[in-house]
Amino acid sequence: MVEKVSKIWMDGELIPWDEAKVHVLTHTLHYGLGVFEGIRCYLCKDGRSGIFRLEAHVKRLFDSALIGEIEIPFSQAEIMEACKDVVRTNGLEEAYIRPIVFIGEGVMGVHPHDNPIRVAIVAWRWGAYLGEEALRKGTRVKTSSYTRHHVNAMMTKAKICGNYVNSVLAKREAARLGYDEAIMLDTEGYVAEASGENIFLVKDGVIKTTPPTSILPGITRDSVIQIARDKGYTVLEERFTRDELYTADEVFFTGTAAEVTPIREIDDRPVGRGVPGSVTRELQEAYFKVVRGEIEKYRHWISYL
Repeated sequence: MVEKVSKIWMDGELIPWDEAKVHVLTHTLHYGLGVFEGIRCYLCKDGRSGIFRLEAHVKRLFDSALIGEIEIPFSQAEIMEACKDVVRTNGLEEAYIRPIVFIGEGVMGVHPHDNPIRVAIVAWRWGAYLGEEALRKGTRVKTSSYTRHHVNAMMTKAKICGNYVNSVLAKREAARLGYDEAIMLDTEGYVAEASGENIFLVKDGVIKTTPPTSILPGITRDSVIQIARDKGYTVLEERFTRDELYTADEVFFTGTAAEVTPIREIDDRPVGRGVPGSVTRELQEAYFKVVRGEIEKYRHWISYL
């Protein structure tokens, strides 16, 4: 349950939570063409609150809109400032921030014509996406029966609302079968990503992750790659199969919501010794220091309120 806050930013102004409503004929509600982002704000070591990689997230929002042929009626700078405003106004020290751009009511039918483009930004308190225990002990996952989108079936580089029906089906299937998350394969049978996270494996000290072809290029993924390489690790972006996951020493997820979450079991097979490995732990610890402004080298990634 999302914890209710005081204000939501909508179409250029902050309005009361209960007034942030849309019409039942909102085009995106029926046809799924809209774009969104997930961003986190952390309470940093120096006592200030800072939004992690805000500029990169807002740029991806606008890139997604371009791919989806949606013209956002605000500038990137305005959206970045609005993200800060909604956190400040609601008195949140830490928050998950959700900007969404959608097509409003007007004509119906697949083509939205000149229906208005609406923009909303909401922030709320949200802990570990896959649970605090998963961060500590690792999570259990299942290869999904649902295939990830083909690059010419859906625009995989865009964070488009309708794309996530694929994720919802995979996640519900995994949960129904008693697992925490789903791993999804691409149309050729290689590992793509999870329902809402990117995936990494570690084998003999080398880190490997899916190349940004059929996946959404995650901003946390990019951050972890940079952190790992700065620590001297070899990080390969290349395709791999699910049996490579079975025989990996370590496997972990990355994502704005999931942060860095170890995986302890895949398809009822233990990963390594069945507990989070040393590389995963090292990168997880480093990541949490980075997002809280504890490492000067990466402090430029933080937009302080």
